[in-house]
Amino acid sequence: MYNRIKILYHLQKIDDQLDELEELRGDLPNMVRDLEEKIKNLKTEIESKENEQKESVTKRDSNESEIEKHRENQKKFKAQLYQVRNNKEYDALTKEIDHTEEQINKLESENNSLADKSKNFTQEIEDIKPRLEEFKGELKETESDLKEIIKANEREETKLRDERKIIESEVKKSDMSAYERIRKAKKGTAVATIRRSACSGCHNIVPSQRQLEIRRNNRLFFCEYCGRILVSSEISDEVDNK
Repeated sequence: MYNRIKILYHLQKIDDQLDELEELRGDLPNMVRDLEEKIKNLKTEIESKENEQKESVTKRDSNESEIEKHRENQKKFKAQLYQVRNNKEYDALTKEIDHTEEQINKLESENNSLADKSKNFTQEIEDIKPRLEEFKGELKETESDLKEIIKANEREETKLRDERKIIESEVKKSDMSAYERIRKAKKGTAVATIRRSACSGCHNIVPSQRQLEIRRNNRLFFCEYCGRILVSSEISDEVDNK
């Protein structure tokens, strides 16, 4: 049992060092993710506007074809006016001519509106591009800064991660489950020592009787206030001085 508790404390010590290396990166990882998200959103916005612009062009082409058909029909109707035999036929043809004229005007008006929209899309895309390039530049610089920090600590981090794999393989599954759960809830620290009769995690006093039980190192004890795993000074001193 002694070794089981010692392994958990050793694991916490390694994770503490890895956390310190992570902290050296500061807010750079978040900045990278934020810039990547902004770039992705702007690209999506540009793509959306370009697609709408293409649809507008397709619709205008379709309308132009319809306009041409209406004009052809209008020519036929006007030519037939010279062949009418009565007022009824004349009224029917003039009605068709007026109808085609209305359709032509409607389609031309729609095309003018679509042309204006297409022009607006072009301007909006041009307005977005400088922001996109700005974010790309910021991302490149931020990634460069982050890579420098990672590279500076790469050897130490690799060594710690390799050591962690070895230690983790020795931890019981139930202990690892509890360790990870507490570590997540307590923002990194799952295992605490007793300093001046208090839990080093939450600084609440550990009852004397409980301290005696913890020193026996024969089972896992959890702080009744914060829930962290408590280890004796005997174990912490052995690992710290190793």
